[in-house]
Amino acid sequence: MKRVILFLVTNLAVMLVLSVVLSVLGVNQFIAADGLNIGTLVVFSGVVGFTGAFISLLMSKPMAKWSTGAQVIDGSESADARWLVDTVSRLANKANVAMPEVAVYEGEPNAFATGAFRNSSLVAVSTGLLQSMTREEVEAVLAHEVAHVANGDMVTMTLIQGVVNTFVVFIARVVGFVVDRAVFKTERGVGPGYMVTVIVCEIVFGILASIIVAWFSRQREFRADAGAASYLGTPRPMVSALRRLGGLEPGELPKAIQAAGIADKAGFMALFSSHPPIEARIAALESRG
Repeated sequence: MKRVILFLVTNLAVMLVLSVVLSVLGVNQFIAADGLNIGTLVVFSGVVGFTGAFISLLMSKPMAKWSTGAQVIDGSESADARWLVDTVSRLANKANVAMPEVAVYEGEPNAFATGAFRNSSLVAVSTGLLQSMTREEVEAVLAHEVAHVANGDMVTMTLIQGVVNTFVVFIARVVGFVVDRAVFKTERGVGPGYMVTVIVCEIVFGILASIIVAWFSRQREFRADAGAASYLGTPRPMVSALRRLGGLEPGELPKAIQAAGIADKAGFMALFSSHPPIEARIAALESRG
């Protein structure tokens, strides 16, 4: 729950900063003497909603490296490193994407893929995952992450986040305007009731929006599992890897890249989980035959 709160506070901070900057630039002139200018508010909401999402996307690789301490390898470091690089290269060829950067970071079992573009991505695995899994299982995890890259999941999630952010910004300001007029009886411009209502609404609507984003993320995990099974010609290695993860404590990733990981801790609020239950993922793979 702490990670959810941190994520929401960070999103709110980004939107507030963007709102202030746009106010200084005069882009937020959507409150007229006779009410709201809906067209201008839509533009304002779209700019605020999508800018933060795309900035996060463009910064995803360097931020992932910095936040996890991931070290990019080229295969010359050791025989294991060579195997990792060669395996990712083979999987990338099957997925018809450019060779991702390959990295290893210290931590409990987990892995992730990130990057703004399909042909400029990063696939990273933890030392805990490498030490606790067989090579066949590690290959399945790598195939899962390459499937995320091939499916363009980073861009898809950015677009979804941008859309829900836009709705949050738009609806929060409409509600704020109505409350300011009806409750606080502000006749011209806006009063303090408007700003207080907007901030409260952005927090509440942001929570609801994060549930929507998490649902899309869970569907994306099923597709990546299926992609891994397709690249390997059988779902068995991916099933084995998931069963192994089911008996391990998955390493916690920074919130910004948590949805890109191979597994997530099962919280008490399943609606906010970026990953489906491992049992459901195994059942979906086994149903493929």
